[in-house]
Amino acid sequence: MAMQADDIIQMIKAALPDAQVELIDLAGDGDHYKAVITSPSFAGLSRIAQHQAVYGALKGKMGGELHALALETKAE
Repeated sequence: MAMQADDIIQMIKAALPDAQVELIDLAGDGDHYKAVITSPSFAGLSRIAQHQAVYGALKGKMGGELHALALETKAE
C-alpha cells in the first residue's frame, strides 16, 4: 500500500520542524513523488547529508511503503 502525501509531509515536518515541504505526485499514482524541502537546518550540510536527514525522517519507509521519492533540498 502506498503512503499518503499528508503522511510523508507530517513525517518530514516531525523530524525537521522548521522545514517547508512541497510534495508533488509525479505519476498521479500516489507512489512516485518529488519533495522540495527548504529548511534552515540544512545550512552547512552537503547535499548528501541533507538527503540523509530526509530519508531518516521517513524511518525506513523508503523502498517499501514509499516506492519513489525524488528530493530537492534547500537551506534558504
